[in-house]
Amino acid sequence: MSLSSKTEARLLSHEDQQLIGQTHHPAIYENSREELQELRQRLRGLRDRERTLLHQKVRESRGKADPRGGSFPGTADHPGRRKQLFAQALRRVNGEFHRLRRMESRAALTLSARRALALRKSGAQFAPENEPTAHTGTRPIPSRRGKSHIPGSQVGSVTKATQRAQAAKDNRGDGG
Repeated sequence: MSLSSKTEARLLSHEDQQLIGQTHHPAIYENSREELQELRQRLRGLRDRERTLLHQKVRESRGKADPRGGSFPGTADHPGRRKQLFAQALRRVNGEFHRLRRMESRAALTLSARRALALRKSGAQFAPENEPTAHTGTRPIPSRRGKSHIPGSQVGSVTKATQRAQAAKDNRGDGG
C-alpha cells in the first residue's frame, strides 16, 4: 500500500524527503544510470537500517531484548512505515533502472539490425561460401574380429535339422 506525500513528510527527515523525492514520477527520469546506481545503494542502506530498528522494536515489545538507546521512543509502527517508504522508493528506482537497460538493449539491437540491413543491401556476404577443401575424410579402422570359419553351405543347417526332427515327430502320431 503506498503512502501519501503528507505521510512521507511526517515520517521522514528533510534529507530523507529530498532523497525519496528523487524517486517520484517526474524527477526519476532526469537521473543518469550512475546516479540511479548511487541512489539505489543509499536507499538499500536506509531500508536495511530501518529494518534492523523494526526488528529491535518488535523484540523489545515481546520482551526478548533490552531497549537500545533512549532517543528512539515509540512502537514498532514508526520504523515499519519508514522501511515501507524506503522499500517503495527502492522499487521505483529498480524499475527505472530496468527500463533504462531495456531501452539501451533495444537501441543496440536496432543499431545492429540496421547495420546488417546495410550490409545485405550492399551485397556483402555474411558468411564465406562453401569451398572444397583438401580433407581426405575419415580413416577406415580394420575390424579386430576374426573371419567366420563356418562355410556358407552349413549356415542354417542346425535350424533346418531342428525343423526336420520336429516334422518327423509330428508325423509319427504316437501322441507323445
